[in-house]
Amino acid sequence: MKISVIIPCRNEKNYIEECITAIFQCELPSGCELQVYVVDGMSDDGTRDVIEELGRENSKLSLVDNQKQLTPFAFNLGIHAGGKVDFVQIVGARHILSKNYLMECIKSIQQNKDIWCAGGKIINAAINPISERIAAVMSSAFGMGMGNFRTLEQSGFTDTVTSPMYPYEVFEKIGFFDENLIRNQDDDFNFRVTQAGGKIFFIHDISLKYYVRASIAGVRKQFFQYGYWKVFVNQKHGVMTTIRQLFPPLFVLYLLSFPFIYFFPNWLKVLSLLPIQLYVIGLIFFTLRLTGLKNFLQTAFLFPLIHLSYGSGYLLGIMDFILLKKNPSDKQKELSR
Repeated sequence: MKISVIIPCRNEKNYIEECITAIFQCELPSGCELQVYVVDGMSDDGTRDVIEELGRENSKLSLVDNQKQLTPFAFNLGIHAGGKVDFVQIVGARHILSKNYLMECIKSIQQNKDIWCAGGKIINAAINPISERIAAVMSSAFGMGMGNFRTLEQSGFTDTVTSPMYPYEVFEKIGFFDENLIRNQDDDFNFRVTQAGGKIFFIHDISLKYYVRASIAGVRKQFFQYGYWKVFVNQKHGVMTTIRQLFPPLFVLYLLSFPFIYFFPNWLKVLSLLPIQLYVIGLIFFTLRLTGLKNFLQTAFLFPLIHLSYGSGYLLGIMDFILLKKNPSDKQKELSR
């Protein structure tokens, strides 16, 4: 049995060694051959030096250049570098796998041929105080939406997972990652998996530690791009991949309609305030549940930041892709750091 592990990477000097070390510490079936490919987007922060040093110590680690520096190219370059193997595992450079991650993914796929993709739960890890609060919000159902794989409490089928494992035959059946998608390329690929008859399995008993972005600006840009590129994916397939994606843009439109409330009859004015009242109640409840009164304002601010960023990006995507028939904006191809 052969497994290729693909790590897309750019400027992750602080995390890449821990990521690689955790992969080689994973339990594996007897006789299994493991090869790790770090597909680097020409890092200039010393990341490549770390990878090259580790590669000199371990022949099962390879460095692959990603001249285009974008994630979908990294995925495909890594898959092609590994050739035809039994399983392909994708791991983010800030993802630290649990020791049972690879073994349990293999078991799940082997035991059920309907499973074309498997992955585990995310344990968000903070690297500074603001990152700690961002991690808490991203672990919350109110922050990420009901049914999001980040908030699942038991193993089961879902629509996507982070750090997924695929049997190689999936790529032979549906192709590789769409290199036009700078964001949401995993959502697109996993939607294609389900459309082709495969299932995506979330395993609650395995985990990956994820070092959350440490800046508000980075989170705002990240979720804005998620919303923007989600429309591109929807347009590509001619269908909405999930219903929950509609709530943030509808919420933004609802807030934009507030100036027109003045012209409503009194009973409709009162009724129109109900959604924002429910949102504020939910905001207060979930913030207190996460942090109590400590850091209440800083944490509460992050919920609408994520929701409004995603919703605004989604609406811009509708404008660009559907109404104006434009190509993706170059600005939205810039990675958030």
